[in-house]
Amino acid sequence: MEKRPPFVRRELLPREVPSMSLALLLAAVLLLNALLYLYLNKFSSSLGRVETDSGLCPFGQFKFGAVKNCSPWLSCEAINREVRKLKCVGEGAVKKVFLSEWKEKKVVLSQLTNSELKEDFLHGLKMLKALQSKHVVRLLGYCEQQFTILTEYHPLGSLRGLNETLHIPKYKAMNTWHRRLMLAIDYVSVIRYLHSSPLGTLVMCDSNDLDKVLSQYLLTSDFHVLVNDLDALPLVNRSAGRLVKCGHRELRGEFVAPEQRWPYGEDVPFKDDLMPPYDEKTDIWKIPDVSNFFLGHVEGSDIVRLHLFDIHAACKKKDPAERPSAQKVLDTYRKVLTLLIREAAMPSTREML
Repeated sequence: MEKRPPFVRRELLPREVPSMSLALLLAAVLLLNALLYLYLNKFSSSLGRVETDSGLCPFGQFKFGAVKNCSPWLSCEAINREVRKLKCVGEGAVKKVFLSEWKEKKVVLSQLTNSELKEDFLHGLKMLKALQSKHVVRLLGYCEQQFTILTEYHPLGSLRGLNETLHIPKYKAMNTWHRRLMLAIDYVSVIRYLHSSPLGTLVMCDSNDLDKVLSQYLLTSDFHVLVNDLDALPLVNRSAGRLVKCGHRELRGEFVAPEQRWPYGEDVPFKDDLMPPYDEKTDIWKIPDVSNFFLGHVEGSDIVRLHLFDIHAACKKKDPAERPSAQKVLDTYRKVLTLLIREAAMPSTREML
């Protein structure tokens, strides 16, 4: 009599098991991609750090720390009565800077040191008042009669100390290509904001070398970049034919843009009256050098540089008109960051498959 094959349930067939596993893996991959998409969407929206943030106070007011309510900028009388100097923490050509205390909070008090530069000091104060935003250090008060400005204190100091800060054990986890690129994005965001500010197109003139640029910006405790020094911020107005010159002395070196250098050769002595003016594209020329400092030499930073090669080459065009806008540079930086985050997530996805 013919023997029948033993009864075997289909769900136990060995060849069916991989199909079930594959379905589970595909579901996991789809879930991972959905989560990544949501993260990148949220991340991209947060990158803007737009100027009209709801956390900002109305003009003439401030708040900081855990305080919820806005207070009027401190007056001369309030500064003299309530602010106590602790120690001098810096001195430049225009002003001396003191770490100070106000209502048990650390603040920064800046005072004019050279009466011949009082116009520069007052210009910086005017810019500070008009440009209050997510990109600019917070103004707490001022006294024009005594040439005094009170601003928020940031303990990590200027960007000159970035590499030293990132080697402190507390901050070593921040020393990644991802975080460094985000700082570069913050820096370019400041330049873009200045080029399209409420006052018009402003040029960051205190930027004749890398060290000088870095000294103009602060590193916040949550690792963002703020512009701090606005003393040299002239206005470009093309419709009125108004261009700028950064100072009245000859500028040298590869860091400054070609149009900022004396164009008539060594045989012709420098004369300020003969020096042609220029526009905000001088700031664009300097972006690759500043970003190179931000990226440092951590794992992955060379890959970031490779992705930024084309936009940086465009920033270094000799003709200012051929350089991209700050908005174009910012858009490219953000796209590169999003791309690299997505690529960093892909190896784990491939391993699951």
